[in-house]
Amino acid sequence: MKKLSIILALVFMFGSCKQSSKTAVSSNKQSYTPISKADMENAVIYEVNIRQYSESGSFNDFTKDIPQLKELGVKIIWVMPIFPISETKRKATGGDFAYLIEDETERNKMLGSYYAVSDFTKVNPEFGTIDDFRHMIKTAHDNGMFVILDWVPNHTGWDHNWLTTNPEYYTQNENGEVIDPINPDTGESWGWADVADLNYDNKEMRKEMIKDMLYWVKEEDVDGFRCDVASAVPLDFWEDAIPKLRSEKSLFMLAEADQPDLLKGNDLFDLAYGWERHHIFNQMATSENAIQLWDDVFKKDTGRYENDDILMNFVTNHDENSWNGTIKERMGDASELLTALSFVVPGMPLIYSGQEYDLDHRLLFFEKDQIPHTKKTMWPLLEKLGQLKNSSPALNGGKSAAAYKKIDQDNSKVLAFKREKDGQTVTFLGNFSSTNEQLKNPSVGAVDYATGETEFSKNIALDPWEFRILVEK
Repeated sequence: MKKLSIILALVFMFGSCKQSSKTAVSSNKQSYTPISKADMENAVIYEVNIRQYSESGSFNDFTKDIPQLKELGVKIIWVMPIFPISETKRKATGGDFAYLIEDETERNKMLGSYYAVSDFTKVNPEFGTIDDFRHMIKTAHDNGMFVILDWVPNHTGWDHNWLTTNPEYYTQNENGEVIDPINPDTGESWGWADVADLNYDNKEMRKEMIKDMLYWVKEEDVDGFRCDVASAVPLDFWEDAIPKLRSEKSLFMLAEADQPDLLKGNDLFDLAYGWERHHIFNQMATSENAIQLWDDVFKKDTGRYENDDILMNFVTNHDENSWNGTIKERMGDASELLTALSFVVPGMPLIYSGQEYDLDHRLLFFEKDQIPHTKKTMWPLLEKLGQLKNSSPALNGGKSAAAYKKIDQDNSKVLAFKREKDGQTVTFLGNFSSTNEQLKNPSVGAVDYATGETEFSKNIALDPWEFRILVEK
């Protein structure tokens, strides 16, 4: 958005964050309020890459910044895998194994993939100690936030003790050799050679997996899990595991998948990836047909998901940044417009580490890197979007989402819609083109979210890639 002056505070008086009833957790833990369905209505989720968040790559350096995440409307912190990483077959930048690098100094730089877990019940010493982790959890809870762990149920690293004690826990070939994960569509390896595929036909392995997940809920007070490649794990495992986890306390469950079956009923996942929406966001940045692309994917989502299903809206995440490019690389001048769209459409918006600081490079995945920490354009934008998301029922996107209504108008380059709930209305107008556009004012008596303007002419003008968010009392 070209004219973002971000001076308005009064829009955040509309609505208030709902409070859920206080529930005590384990007697040896501090009491706090576990996550509720009401919390999910107006939450912003933040994905933290501990390794790349700071120069030290430690829990403690991230913990110091948790209070200011409240400024961005963050309620849920998703922590990328915190577990020890296997040494055997450790991946290096470029895709080779680290052990193939002859130069010891260069070899030692290769820290491997977070998703090659060697122990599900310990923390990676690269990040700090278990006490440092506990301090991070407590700080989040003290600031009214919830912490979910990135869980890797589909595979382990090659150093996991199960490979020695219980090789039957793993998928094996005709020669009895444990193999890496296979793409079911092709019958070929995914290329994830640094991990060993788990065998969900083995009931004992399932029990051990649930036991390890329960440890983090019962002993370390985590508030849920983001489950990696959740659709690669049999649905009946989740149907067994999630109710057992929730028997301890209310939890938030995010599936790295977009299959509707994973969201069915009250005892499966709360949130799924809006993968198709994300791919459409990328296309909208360059397409002459951006509005139709959005209308089509939103219609498709409305048809395939139930009314109380929640999708995660995102313009970036750890995979997209490292492998497919920065927001600017993929979205160019539409970056701020699409970021705003991700907050105002139904669902839950995601912020990835560095996005708030205008991260402009692809973070290294297998070795140390670092996000910037200078507040430029994106911090004030995300701050205003997050606070509006938190405060206005018209942007509720959870189990009881606000209504979404397309505004019919003559300009095919402008996306216009309203969100409405509890007598409050938010109108979004976005110019998805490189030309100046205008449309009839669809929201009389509203306040412009960015400028505070209340007097609108009959027509509203939009610069290239500009958006307006109009808030009605």
